[in-house]
Amino acid sequence: MDYTLEIEETPTAVPGGTGILLLHPSTGETDRIDTDFLKTDTDHFLVVSTRTTAREAKQKLEYYDVDEDRAEILDTLSIEHGYSRRQSDSVHYVAAPDDIDGIVDHIDGFLDAHDGKLRISFDSVTELAYYAGDEEALDAVDRILELLATYDAVGLFHVSEDPHDPELVERFRERFDGVIDLDEDGSIDVDF
Repeated sequence: MDYTLEIEETPTAVPGGTGILLLHPSTGETDRIDTDFLKTDTDHFLVVSTRTTAREAKQKLEYYDVDEDRAEILDTLSIEHGYSRRQSDSVHYVAAPDDIDGIVDHIDGFLDAHDGKLRISFDSVTELAYYAGDEEALDAVDRILELLATYDAVGLFHVSEDPHDPELVERFRERFDGVIDLDEDGSIDVDF
């Protein structure tokens, strides 16, 4: 199954099982790329939010006019900040921001429970590494990429270059089928 991409400079379509790395500066314009990825050629999508709360993730979807009826959000952050957690059919939580097994299990369950074209946005792997550690974040990425291949889904994974050393960024980069490199000025370089 092929998935259409409507992100500038990227291929017009990618096959199911594709993992895409979105490398960006800390202040990068990631929302535009993320929502373009989610709202095109998609039956259901899951936003794994390690950087913002579910409420903020929903506001982003609403602002960029993404169909929230197809959305599910996994909030890993609210518990860390002591925010109230209102579980619903479309918003879920894990026990802690470093609960990698909980995150991966939820992604597996989401992919297993839905049919059609499925997309995952992981925003952000950098935050996961902050809470769980670099090696654990790399392992989580590997496990999620395996799930994408198993379920013929596609994923976009955010990594901010600034806090990581170049060797770690390269280790992230080599795991993905495509890389979107977002510059400070909003321009992008693509490697697929």
